[in-house]
Amino acid sequence: MTASSPRLAALRQFAAAAMAETPALTPASADASFRSYWRATARDGRSLVVMDAPPDKEDIGPWLDVEARLRRGGLHAPAVLAADREQGFVLLEDLGARTYLPELNVTSVDMLYADALDALLRMQTHVDTAGLPAYDRARLIAEMELLPEWFLKRHLGYAPGCEEWDVIEAAFTFLIHAALEQPRAFVHRDYHSRNLLVCRESGIGNRELEKQEATPLLESPGIIDFQDAVVGPITYDLVSLLRDCYIEWDAERIEGWVESHRQRLRHAHLIGPEIDAAHFRRWFDLMGLQRHLKVLGIFCRLWYRDGKAQYLGDLPLVWRYAITVAQRYPELADFTALLERARDERDLTAPRAEATA
Repeated sequence: MTASSPRLAALRQFAAAAMAETPALTPASADASFRSYWRATARDGRSLVVMDAPPDKEDIGPWLDVEARLRRGGLHAPAVLAADREQGFVLLEDLGARTYLPELNVTSVDMLYADALDALLRMQTHVDTAGLPAYDRARLIAEMELLPEWFLKRHLGYAPGCEEWDVIEAAFTFLIHAALEQPRAFVHRDYHSRNLLVCRESGIGNRELEKQEATPLLESPGIIDFQDAVVGPITYDLVSLLRDCYIEWDAERIEGWVESHRQRLRHAHLIGPEIDAAHFRRWFDLMGLQRHLKVLGIFCRLWYRDGKAQYLGDLPLVWRYAITVAQRYPELADFTALLERARDERDLTAPRAEATA
């Protein structure tokens, strides 16, 4: 939005009415959707955030619904202070700008992930899922279909033949079966380092708001970008966090975190004693593969359709996750060969000129 745009003028008017003064507005962040965020600073230095979700492009209803579910469950989603559903504006508690990604290193990761895994368990045990969409077969396959459309054809210029389509469909069926056999729980769907904020050390949090909550909030992490929440496979958010598309950890660390969370799920009676480490690791691997195949397609779509080139730089890590897991399972041998054949020696970060013409 430009400084003189009608949309920004309406946002300023909303913020002024909600805060009973005219705050200073500065861009806070934007995400992969059409939403944007503005930091609204009052004269006394108090800072809030205004979410702008253009109603012709974004429905804020799901966001408001899931925000309320998370806070009722004791999670630190930003509190809603005012909302204008018709215009698509929401005034929020400011959780700060310390996302996990730049804060993570070999020294800090265990502490930060301990908080994130505590919050994940709380989401899986305390957040109401009644009425949320199901992460069902149709949704899972629609996501994976982004891979051939945007990654194979649009980005790599590789058009699968008839027999190769059979291989793709067989792989998708295999992954869907692995996902649907898992117990169901609340699924954030983008539970990773760009959607978690460090709130503990910075003192972020409104104590008066927290006193009003039925369940005491976990102070950190702050959780954002949760509007696409569903009821789905119990390993989905775990693999989103531990095989993050923006940062990589060594296999030994990941195995330790996965096994620790499996034990906690057992104690919470979300999985049975028959789900041993190998069984749970298989679920984790194959759920991650489903997610990473989807993300390969999404990151390409963000460039070729939406002009957001920065996501191409993240393709090599997502590819590495996907191909490493696919190579581990004999049932996916033909699919793995197809992916490697399509990629060949191509630099995944380089856009294909013909696809953008």
